[in-house]
Amino acid sequence: MLLLCYHTFLTFVLGTGNVNIEEAEKLLKPYLKRYPKGAIFLFFAGRIEAIKGNVDAAIRRFEECCEAQQHWKQFHHMCYWELMWCFTYKGQWKMAYFYADLLSKENSWSKATYIYMKAAYLSMFGKEDYKPFGDDEVELFRAVPGLKLKIAGKSLPTEKFAIRKSRRYLCPNPISLPIPALEMMYIWNGYAVIGKQPELTDGILEIITEAGEMLENGPENEYSVDDECLVKLLKGLCLKYLGRVQEAEENFKSISANEKKIKYDHYLIPNALLELALLFMEQGRNEEAVKLLETAKQNYKNYSMESRTHFRIQAAILQAKSSLENSSRSMVSSVSL
Repeated sequence: MLLLCYHTFLTFVLGTGNVNIEEAEKLLKPYLKRYPKGAIFLFFAGRIEAIKGNVDAAIRRFEECCEAQQHWKQFHHMCYWELMWCFTYKGQWKMAYFYADLLSKENSWSKATYIYMKAAYLSMFGKEDYKPFGDDEVELFRAVPGLKLKIAGKSLPTEKFAIRKSRRYLCPNPISLPIPALEMMYIWNGYAVIGKQPELTDGILEIITEAGEMLENGPENEYSVDDECLVKLLKGLCLKYLGRVQEAEENFKSISANEKKIKYDHYLIPNALLELALLFMEQGRNEEAVKLLETAKQNYKNYSMESRTHFRIQAAILQAKSSLENSSRSMVSSVSL
């Protein structure tokens, strides 16, 4: 169980997205065969399918998991969380909203996060779409700061992030977040999922591009540079996974170029350096990648989701240095021969 959690959660959310999926499948296979209706094994099967980019198969597994038992509601809630993200990957905002709403009503882990996600999905609805239960995203965003919890005297990082993002709705004439659901999807490393399915990546890229065009054509405000840089970060990720490497690099670099103009979302700068480094690593430019990662690690402090970013930076540094060491060994072996 610990190894399955390690392979399907820890290395995925806190790592570079490179998961040893073969090992996870090998671990799960005998248990799933022996307990085909075992809820916990169906859940891990769903996680594996999601990481592989098989979102529809993941949805089926999580739904099976909910049907397999009715006694442990908390387990249902874990499935609702995963289903919410699966429908986010597909751009099906109403279904994603449905699961965020269920979580906000049934689970007490983080009401602030769930209400934020409800508001985020509502903001992604089209102008003609019916909004369920008469909910209004502005009112939901305004409710988020008042729902903060403290566990052992500390606030959850995801809650802190949601509260910071929601504060711009507290003024009488709020300036809307451009793509809050897709921003939170980045926080949970969801682009590593859609990146395995070009059609999903294309769909998300289209939404991000439209958001960028709206920002360009709209009036400037105090959040303009932050919002534009967010769009560039998410756009760069989609372009990377679609193989449009040069365009991806340009988007990531433009965030660092606007570093001094960013007012609120300072987390964008170290994360842009991280994503650029990961892009370089895919091209074998490991020395350049290590320099960027060290800069991201040493030069930036006290930004949103800092611990999560540091975990990812450290995982990337280890991976890049390992590649460099392997290259050095190969060269030494060649010279010796």
